[in-house]
Amino acid sequence: MKASDYIVEFIKDQGVTDVFGYPGGMVTHLMDSLSKSSVRSHVTYHEQGAAFAACGYAQTTGKVGVAYATSGPGATNLITGICNAYFDSIPTVFITGQVNTFEYKGDLGVRQRGFQETDIVSMVKPVTKHAVRITDADRLRFHLEQAFRIAQEGRKGPVLLDIPMDIFRAEIDPSALAGFESETEYVENDFSVLADAIAASSRPVILAGSGIKTAGATGLLGKVSSRLNMPVITTMLAVDVSEDSYGFIGAYGSRTANFIAAKSDLVIALGARLDVRQVGANRSAFAPEARIVRVEIDRNELSLKAHEDEIQINADVKDVLTALADLPERPATKWNQVCDQIRDELQGIDNRLPNKFVQRISDVIPEGAVITTDVGQNQVWVAQSFNVKNDQRIFFSGGHGAMGYSLPAAIGCAIASGKEVYSFSGDGGIQMNIQELQTIARENLPVKIILFNNSSLGMIRHFQEMYFNDNYVQTVPEGGYTVPDFGAVARAYNIPYTCVESIDDIGDGLFDVKGPQFVEVKINEPTYVFPKLEFGKPNQDQEPLLDRKLYDHIMELGKEI
Repeated sequence: MKASDYIVEFIKDQGVTDVFGYPGGMVTHLMDSLSKSSVRSHVTYHEQGAAFAACGYAQTTGKVGVAYATSGPGATNLITGICNAYFDSIPTVFITGQVNTFEYKGDLGVRQRGFQETDIVSMVKPVTKHAVRITDADRLRFHLEQAFRIAQEGRKGPVLLDIPMDIFRAEIDPSALAGFESETEYVENDFSVLADAIAASSRPVILAGSGIKTAGATGLLGKVSSRLNMPVITTMLAVDVSEDSYGFIGAYGSRTANFIAAKSDLVIALGARLDVRQVGANRSAFAPEARIVRVEIDRNELSLKAHEDEIQINADVKDVLTALADLPERPATKWNQVCDQIRDELQGIDNRLPNKFVQRISDVIPEGAVITTDVGQNQVWVAQSFNVKNDQRIFFSGGHGAMGYSLPAAIGCAIASGKEVYSFSGDGGIQMNIQELQTIARENLPVKIILFNNSSLGMIRHFQEMYFNDNYVQTVPEGGYTVPDFGAVARAYNIPYTCVESIDDIGDGLFDVKGPQFVEVKINEPTYVFPKLEFGKPNQDQEPLLDRKLYDHIMELGKEI
């Protein structure tokens, strides 16, 4: 059997139905083998697009996402997507072609021996769970089994297999190949400390992180929060894990969520890293009266403490939620009423035009839909103001914060789910991977592109206003940044186009077009992301500052509990 045929059959046996890539000389054997398989191969128009599409596929299905590229520039173009998968714990396997083993420079002092030869393994080792160049075709089964196992076990993430062309075309005997064997370490966890902490608290809150989504435990979270009557706040990447949450915490988060955290006496952080964007620069000022219990599958994350006396549980959040679901029911208390009161008193304070656009658009997006966002102001507006309905899922580029993520990720989500996918972008981010409009058009994918066009790089423009005396260099038209006619762009790709200029333009039938659609939301005013935390301040004291009487009043609520 030819090695490339074996690789494709192995991918199929893992339940992977679709892969993404871009043609190149060193992967021609893989491409040929894919063409003869039931595994569907989708060509994108840039390798970064393929990498993001694989991320979207993995996030939607829970299976391993697969992307491939040729050696040299093809491989290096995958790196941004690899980083995205690494920082957001997305199970992915990236296959890169490489020059023939007999062409590889090895220990020679030359920069390059074979055409497009690049040591991609060394480049990506810091941002992968595992990366290896395969030099023996008889080790293929071992490396493939190892790759898919590592991508999925523990804290999930990317693996890269660099495969020389002569390995792809080698003849192998599948029955003679040795497999990968590793022992699964089983750790018996005692979660009684968490049960004791809940019993001792009067103002508890669950802080739900995206680890809950990665673990497939969203349903369990709802069961636990309902059974224990514990309010839920989230991180930005987890805004879709609970329809009843009080919003997400952090620098651009909900004032309500930040106040609830500040007033709590117990924070149970489930799959949340508690990084600077979430808890602020002064970590001890986060939830200052609370005992913090952190549940984290990656032991290394626990080395960065939020509180010195925090309780740390190194375990899968699904196991912890399963245990919590067996605790006795806990009635609602005055603390629940206080959380509701905080939300009511802060209602509408930060509801600006872009947020209103997001709210109205979310009203006409059906239940069960998949949503992707890009990076920048559009991302935060969606996280702040999208009204999540039953079984909707929202995917972000979180830790890496890669502009250009939304459009190609939506491709992977659409192919994986068969559902309509609603892809939010800004006028800057969409131009990072705008070529993937052709992938959407070619495959007639039901991707609804929602472009917020403020003719600026709004997040950076705001920084320039705050810190650089309104010197809007490279962020607005007069500073050298311009945008195309997006209606003409959509028409060039034969994608139906709609222009929205006011809230009244958003009717219930906005997305009635079958297949792809391009909706441009024009915002003809300077845009901002508020509330916004000034560096070093406690999370709940965001800009623009609340009236001090209101601030003090909210901080006093429930102190007697």
